[in-house]
Amino acid sequence: MSLEHVDVLIVGAGLSGIGAGYHLQENCPGKTYAILEARDCIGGTWDLFRYPGIRSDSDMYTLGYAFKPWEAAKSIADGPSILSYVRQTAEDNGIEEHIRFNHRVRRAEWSSADGSWTVEAERTDTQETVHLSCGFLFMCSGYYSYEGGYTPDFKGSERFAGRIVHPQKWTEDIDYEGKRVVVVGSGATAVTLVPAMAESAEHVTMLQRSPSYVISVPGEDPIAKVIRRLLPPRPAYAVTRWKNVLITMLVFQLSRRTPGFVKGLLRKGAENNLPPGYDIDTHFKPTYNPWDQRMCLVPDGDLFEAICAGRASVVTDHIDTFTERGIRLQSGSELEADLIVTATGLNLLAVGGMQIAVDGREVDPSKTMGYKGMMLGDVPNMAMAFGYTNASWTLKADLTCEFVCRLLNHMDEHGYAQCTPRNRDPSITEEPFIDFSSGYVLRAIEHFPKQGSKAPWRLYQNYALDILTLRYGAIEDGTMQFSRAPAPVEAAEPVAV
Repeated sequence: MSLEHVDVLIVGAGLSGIGAGYHLQENCPGKTYAILEARDCIGGTWDLFRYPGIRSDSDMYTLGYAFKPWEAAKSIADGPSILSYVRQTAEDNGIEEHIRFNHRVRRAEWSSADGSWTVEAERTDTQETVHLSCGFLFMCSGYYSYEGGYTPDFKGSERFAGRIVHPQKWTEDIDYEGKRVVVVGSGATAVTLVPAMAESAEHVTMLQRSPSYVISVPGEDPIAKVIRRLLPPRPAYAVTRWKNVLITMLVFQLSRRTPGFVKGLLRKGAENNLPPGYDIDTHFKPTYNPWDQRMCLVPDGDLFEAICAGRASVVTDHIDTFTERGIRLQSGSELEADLIVTATGLNLLAVGGMQIAVDGREVDPSKTMGYKGMMLGDVPNMAMAFGYTNASWTLKADLTCEFVCRLLNHMDEHGYAQCTPRNRDPSITEEPFIDFSSGYVLRAIEHFPKQGSKAPWRLYQNYALDILTLRYGAIEDGTMQFSRAPAPVEAAEPVAV
């Protein structure tokens, strides 16, 4: 039975997948492609999450695509606006017609004899199994499970008389108007939920085991406003984008090199936004250094404003048990609640949870090493979009798309059929793929590929450096191995599963 074949198969129709479709059309116009999307609509994260106040945790001048200026006023944008932006990009560029909705990719097998991938997908609407083949597989499925978020096994949760909900499973029937709400967590989701729910709830309490760094930023970028008045839209967008990139890089480097100085700045910011005498050391002084975890942005200080107005409060303590009326803390006090929201994190998922095989050999991603943060060692003709941890996701995703297009064009120019990154340097040692201390990362990092101690296997989390290497660096770097025609894969150590 012959399979439908495309040159490039993209997995995921979210922010990364739509961007990948655009780059392929612009830079590889002769390539055929399709996008497989497990859900029934475009948008990925920005359609999945429906909780109150959902918004970006990065500025839209860098979270937006390099090729499509963000024109809305807000720099920290709400979820519906971002979703509209992604869908408009797909519509304007004819990308929609390439998307196969309700196709969940389960497995991909590479054949060197055929020089192609055979991809197995399940139709989520009919449960039918579908097979396609492609010359290059591009994973744009994000890094977490859409099936559900992470919720700890809270003692006594079955006793609680009210409703318990994880933000990833938010539904329209959840009513919190005039009610007492406890939000468990202190990350980006929690600091978004609290001020949004506090607008109509009786009171919202953010219950955290330990604080996160929270920084107030303008909801609208005042410098961007000036630049927009001086320059046409596209140049203005580019200038603002680079302005924000450089500021983010500066803050990150200062955080790593002079953490005490950055801690002082962040503390001063909290002092300026909170009532006199507020216990900052308990509630807004983390035990880790800045940028060991992502910082939480609050536009126009909305979280601080809710606290000052008495509509919200922060409690730093450990949970002893859930009760019929709420949560009893280890300190002995009890938080009464009508609704408990567990903003306790995501479940990370490597390569979308897809099974991979190369010439009959099962591949365990955790036993591989990531090449330039986008390909797996000894796995041919496959790339994955994986954004920055210290900056906007799309900055790296855009560069990854550019590199994939350069790679495909290079292969066409030289008659190559297969490209495979291989580590030939025995001095390179393995390190965790993500250098981050966040709980959601530590829970799952053992299932992810490793990074190497040296380039091109090392992730530098540096946009400027990545521009040099991914946009302008040599494709044939001695690590990427090419073959002109389908040929057996070199003998390699079996990959454990």
